[in-house]
Amino acid sequence: MAGTRYGVDLRGIQAGDAQDLAALLDTTAPRIEALLRDPAAAATVATGWNGSVIGVVALRWGAELTADRPGACITALVVAPDERRNGIGRLLLKAAAQAARQHGCDQLDIALPEGAEAAAAFCAALGFTPGGQAWRRPLRKRAEPR
Repeated sequence: MAGTRYGVDLRGIQAGDAQDLAALLDTTAPRIEALLRDPAAAATVATGWNGSVIGVVALRWGAELTADRPGACITALVVAPDERRNGIGRLLLKAAAQAARQHGCDQLDIALPEGAEAAAAFCAALGFTPGGQAWRRPLRKRAEPR
C-alpha cells in the first residue's frame, strides 16, 4: 500500500531503508534483503516529511493446519518514539491488514512481549483480542470459524 495521510507517506520497504530501520529496530541489510525476496512476506514503511523512515510493519502469511484459509502474522510493528500517538501505527496496521486480505487471509495475529501494556491497549483499541500466544483480529466482517 502506498499513499499519503497526515503528512506521512506509506510505501513498500526498500533495500535503501536499512540505515533508518536499524535506528528503529535491531536489523541488518541482509535481513531486509531476505524479506524483500520472500514471496510470503511484506513490509510497509511510514516516512516523515524529510523522507526518513519513522515506522514499519512487517508480516508474513501462509497456510494453517487449523483453518481453511491462510493466516497472517505481524512480525514487526514499530513507530519512532517521538512519532507515537500520531496515528502512524494505526495507518501501518491498516496497510498490513490490507496486504493480508489481498493474500486471502481471514485472520491477523500479533504476538506481544510480556508486560507490554501500552501495546496491548493499542491492539485492543484496533479490534484485536487475546487468543493463546497472540492477539487476533478477523479481517473479514464474517470470518469463518477457525
